Amino acid sequence: MRNSNEAQLRSWELPAWKDFWELGKPRVVLVMLVCALVGMALATPTLPALDKVVLGLVGIGLASMGAAAFNHLLDRRLDKMMLRTSSRPLAEGRLGSWQAGIYAALLSVAGVSLLWYTVNPLTAWLTLGSLIGYALVYTGFLKRVTPQNITIGGLAGAAPPLLGWTAITGELHPNALLLVLIIFAWTPPHFWALAIYKQEEYANAGVPMLPVTHGEAFARLQVWLYTWLTVAVTLLPFVTGMSGWIYLAGVLALNVRFLFWNWKVWRGKDLATPLASFWFSIRYILLLFLLLLVDHYASLVI
Repeated sequence: MRNSNEAQLRSWELPAWKDFWELGKPRVVLVMLVCALVGMALATPTLPALDKVVLGLVGIGLASMGAAAFNHLLDRRLDKMMLRTSSRPLAEGRLGSWQAGIYAALLSVAGVSLLWYTVNPLTAWLTLGSLIGYALVYTGFLKRVTPQNITIGGLAGAAPPLLGWTAITGELHPNALLLVLIIFAWTPPHFWALAIYKQEEYANAGVPMLPVTHGEAFARLQVWLYTWLTVAVTLLPFVTGMSGWIYLAGVLALNVRFLFWNWKVWRGKDLATPLASFWFSIRYILLLFLLLLVDHYASLVI
């Protein structure tokens, strides 16, 4: 009887804050905020206004964490079937669906509202569109019906630098769209490398990722081809005059390494290389945006 009462009491305890924190995928959101911050910096020839930077990043961050929480909620059944995601709060039952849903809604509304009232309506609308694109279009639909899910849905994940840019200027600009294009081209080789490594889990969960539907050899080839597309796109900031020689020198060095890893993915047969390529690709995109930032402010000094 005593054990039964204790179990009942535990069921009414509030979940640990860490479980809610995990719902927001903070490490992924941090990468997104770095990209948004670079968009803010590149949007103006001088330092952007501090209040817009802070409010913009907080608003974008809250909405991004809300979208991530919706992703957990919609993927809770699939997460239970995959080792990589089986320890997530909803998959293990540490949080209820209603808790995750309320949390996701509150974060999303708070983020978009903050952007609307303190930054500008354009950024709020674009953030809302990205949230819907990732949480509903990609997670709720594309992920379950097409192996091109990450290619189409990647547009929502590529939005942070555009959101950062509009947070400062209140308007769209070709250079901001170029930053989006870089992330959009980078996403397939980045994620398909992970999909190759986790192909058995995706197959067991019934998720039509590219290596599951078209075979591992085809997926490895696509990683290699999209790598070349990424390399071409990352040269455009120099070609268009958006960035200078510092960026060019740095991005050429990064691209050599990026090509090396994904050539190994294409020509190899093991699963360790795709995973290593996946982790390098995260450093790659962060360093690339850091180069954009360094080049931008170096040109002001020179």
